[in-house]
Amino acid sequence: MSNSPSVAPPSRPPRVSPLYDPRVRGWAAQALLVLAVGLLVWTAVDNAAENLRNARIASGFGFLSNTAGFDVSQALVPFAAASSTYGQAFVVGLLNTLVVAAIGIVLATLLGFLIGVARLSPNWMLARLAGVYVEVIRNIPLLLQLLFWYVAVLSALPGARESLSLPGSVFLNQRGLYVPKPILAPDAWALPLALGLGIAAALAYRVRARRRQARTGRQAPVWLAGLALALGLPLATWGGLALVGAAPVTVEVPVKGTFNLRGGLQLYPEFVALVLGLSLYTAAFIAEVVRAGIQAVSRGQTEAARALGLQPGPTLRLVVIPQAMRVIVPPLTSQYLNLTKNSSLAVAIGYPDLVQVFMGTVLNQTGQAVEVVAITMAVYLSISLVTALVMNIYNRRVALVEL
Repeated sequence: MSNSPSVAPPSRPPRVSPLYDPRVRGWAAQALLVLAVGLLVWTAVDNAAENLRNARIASGFGFLSNTAGFDVSQALVPFAAASSTYGQAFVVGLLNTLVVAAIGIVLATLLGFLIGVARLSPNWMLARLAGVYVEVIRNIPLLLQLLFWYVAVLSALPGARESLSLPGSVFLNQRGLYVPKPILAPDAWALPLALGLGIAAALAYRVRARRRQARTGRQAPVWLAGLALALGLPLATWGGLALVGAAPVTVEVPVKGTFNLRGGLQLYPEFVALVLGLSLYTAAFIAEVVRAGIQAVSRGQTEAARALGLQPGPTLRLVVIPQAMRVIVPPLTSQYLNLTKNSSLAVAIGYPDLVQVFMGTVLNQTGQAVEVVAITMAVYLSISLVTALVMNIYNRRVALVEL
């Protein structure tokens, strides 16, 4: 018989009472929180419905199909006061808000990055001018800046007969900015198709160049080649169609007449003032975000790049900025959200955005306060969530990966 000692069976972990189990307590706390929030929402809805019944005010969203009976100064889709509905008015206001937000984000990002880099420039004058811009712009309320651009600048411009002529057949006067207007032909669908194919080819070239660089160390002009592919294919498509007499897009240039301007696309002064105010104001905050992100990169990275022979420009573009983006992106997302929400100040200068059209005119005419406010809140919440989602996806791509 073997005298080897017997092996004791593994001991079971002691049983923990559900009252002291962290997982059970966590789920219970979340369930209670959801229940409390649901009860609060149900109480608010029931109270609002009871108040509406007592005041004999109809509720529901049927008013969206009623005829609006008012006109909108700027509409990206057809809108007629005699036949358009409140639902169409909502679409007009929403599109106007999205256009301002999209243009403002692009302009504020470009200007903010330039000023943020300029603040760290070794050129004393350039750095001080960028610092003065940031300190002045971000310490003046946005509403005052919007009123400044609308009242003090645009309203002081000459009339239509004395319009200021700018390069590129662009005119500026009290009535706004007149720019060349593109007119789409039936074959215009070929341009976005060619643009999509060009972007896909540029992305494929970028992936191939990255793989070759990782394998051989040889760099390729990714940006220049990608830009050539993304823009060259649509331009080639345009030229090919134009040669056969089927130009997909023609341009209507504004012409200065005796008393007025004819043709072109008119950008109303309210739109111009809003875009300028939002872009310049947000750019000051983005500049500080960029400056902080660049300074967060270790100075040793710059010194190592210079030791390898890189010039200041490539060092900033290839070494510093890619590492700084993981610090820049989160606060940059907040600035994008702020710009979108700040666009609601357009009501102060009469720009027909969502707040001015829907929460202003539609609410006053219909009296459906609960429904109108709920829809407006849902729209701004959706825009913010989509913006945050896109920026979070990009943030994960530029985040530092630890092996």
